[in-house]
Amino acid sequence: MVKMKVLKESEERLQILLTGTDRSLANALRRSLISDTPKMAIDSVRFQLGTKEQDEQIWETTGPLPDEMVAQRLAMIPIPTKHEKFHFQQECPNCKDLIEADRGCLECQMIYTCVVFGTEEGKWVTAGDMKYLGEEALEIPEDYKSIPITKLLKGQMIEFYATAIMGRGREHTKWSPVCGVSFSPRRVGVINNKTKAKVLWGMDLGISAKDFGKDNRLDDVGMVAILERELHHVGEGTEASRDFKEAISLEEVAGEFILDFETDGSMTPRVALEMACKELAERFGALEEDLGAAL
Repeated sequence: MVKMKVLKESEERLQILLTGTDRSLANALRRSLISDTPKMAIDSVRFQLGTKEQDEQIWETTGPLPDEMVAQRLAMIPIPTKHEKFHFQQECPNCKDLIEADRGCLECQMIYTCVVFGTEEGKWVTAGDMKYLGEEALEIPEDYKSIPITKLLKGQMIEFYATAIMGRGREHTKWSPVCGVSFSPRRVGVINNKTKAKVLWGMDLGISAKDFGKDNRLDDVGMVAILERELHHVGEGTEASRDFKEAISLEEVAGEFILDFETDGSMTPRVALEMACKELAERFGALEEDLGAAL
């Protein structure tokens, strides 16, 4: 049975140890994180065009960027995703029986509005200028409010309504909540020759002989990662490699893998992992049913 152990966790990054598994399942989880985890993202934007008079000044809805480019930037802004609050439009209890053009309610879409006027020195329009038409908890997260959208000068303004809906990364990258997703076999450091290993210890780097146990093994995942980098100082192509001669090696642990990824801020890494596992379990469950029926 596959087991998971959290090695590192922050608001944006998660590193876990998978045990009792193989490369194919670790890769399936990686792909599920990228392609299957549901996420809210801006899918359509309605720009208000024209002029507006304010403070005895005429403002025009013109700017340095085409509307298409602004819409593309809006699509990549992390939208807070609460899976318990929203449905896919095709699964929404209120909208699933409607044609696609008529779908959209409080349970399957989020609407943001933005009105910004330029200044003489130039005014940056950022994600923080977008206001959600609903509860405050679904505003753009504070850490991402500084994401730039465009810059406006005096006489220029922008006004739009942006609609976010639920989707999956396999449909478009804007619906993928993760980045830098990778997995690698868990490895341990092993001292093969204590005398020649002194070549590395003599460089006074982060890892020393004291970090290895009585069995001459280094098991800590974080320390092994440091050792892996430091072995480049005595690796092939270096002068020290002549004397070092692989006095320390890295050996893979059978059935264990390290999965590491970050999220874009639309959800926590733990939520992304939970949803990926759920999607993967449902897919395997459906496959088992199909095989059972066929056999």
